[in-house]
Amino acid sequence: MQSGRFSARTALAVVIANMIGTGVFTSLGFQLLEIRSGFVILALWFVGGVTALCGAMTYAELGGALPRSGGEYNFLSRTFHPAVGFVSGWMSATIGFAAPTALAAITFGTYLASVFPALSPRLLATGLIVALAAAHATTRRASGGTQRTFTYLKVILIAVFCVLGWTLVERAPQDIRFLPGPGDGTLLVSGAFAVALIYVHYAYTGWNAATYVIDELDRPGETLSRVLLFGTGIVMALYLLLNFTFLHAAPMEALAGKLEVGYVAARFIFGDAGASIMGVVLALLLISTVSAMTLAGPRVLQVIGQDFRALRFLARTNRHDVPVVAIVLQSGLAVAFVLTATFESILVFAGFTLGVSTLCTVASVFVLRLRRPDLPRPYRVPWYPLPPLVFLAVTGWTLAYIVLQRPGEALAGAAIFVTGAAFYAVSRRLSSRSAPDGAAT
Repeated sequence: MQSGRFSARTALAVVIANMIGTGVFTSLGFQLLEIRSGFVILALWFVGGVTALCGAMTYAELGGALPRSGGEYNFLSRTFHPAVGFVSGWMSATIGFAAPTALAAITFGTYLASVFPALSPRLLATGLIVALAAAHATTRRASGGTQRTFTYLKVILIAVFCVLGWTLVERAPQDIRFLPGPGDGTLLVSGAFAVALIYVHYAYTGWNAATYVIDELDRPGETLSRVLLFGTGIVMALYLLLNFTFLHAAPMEALAGKLEVGYVAARFIFGDAGASIMGVVLALLLISTVSAMTLAGPRVLQVIGQDFRALRFLARTNRHDVPVVAIVLQSGLAVAFVLTATFESILVFAGFTLGVSTLCTVASVFVLRLRRPDLPRPYRVPWYPLPPLVFLAVTGWTLAYIVLQRPGEALAGAAIFVTGAAFYAVSRRLSSRSAPDGAAT
């Protein structure tokens, strides 16, 4: 590995940790309010996983053809127009990472407070964000080591939790089926399934995390596609196992509407004393999620600062080339979300804005193939154009239902797009812009 760069292991840890966090430990409670079929619940997580894999294939091609940190900001700036990339980067800065960081931290605080009621979930969440911001604002070696340690711990603990859930619960507390049954076909094409997919897509958010740190990856052309696809596949398997375990261990009535579904399931597996221990363990799992977002997200702000002279302060680094200002700014926004907003509103709002951004980015692969067929592509999407079309269809269907059933969150997301466009226009007037190589004008 070249000195000072993130290894493939660290990049894989960032992808896995970005994905496994708030969503899988909270979504089931919301899904069970309208869906009571084990088969349909697992189908939700399977469809979400396949969609994420299709997106990961597409991003792997884009990352190989347009190798630069920044994720959607880089891809959209160089495929469509710098204004489109800037709006996407604006969303990443204000919502894409700060909001999910806040959600993961709130869930961390909620799980700990369920064991220690005297503690404040919001204060615990704030303390976690601040502590990890300090850890990642040092060196890449320390940052990468922190990330790998917490991610390995997370995967091991999830596997142990699932195995114990299967072995200690001799008989499921309800008559639940995991094979198709009467009425399941109707549920699969219903509005309830589409709305539930909002939570699932949010849980899979992060499969693209390695594209935010391409400039800092060791041999990105060789490792990016493997990291994205392998990481997404691991998480898909763990999500299916976790949700099967939750439904196998606890009654649906006890899980429905609950935020801390992992703690509820643990109480039925281990009893009250064992559940308290597992509540602490599940809280610890979320540390790597907050850590991964604190590592990856500020790199978007850093790249924007490199391209826009008026925002150059965002690109400032310490003597180890770590973007300290961007880390502090993103973490500050996350703390603001923790202290001012409700959990579900942040989740749907973030899910909508992130969905629009990734939808546009996956669509850009068609534009890039038409405009720049000559670009070297170390990785090409297999079975093209099927994977990007699948991603666009499923994500578009979900976004349409958000607009219809949660118009408030959709309008708030639209407001973010408008303010991003306005800020782009102001930034262009305030300074001479240095566009990314190959950006559209």
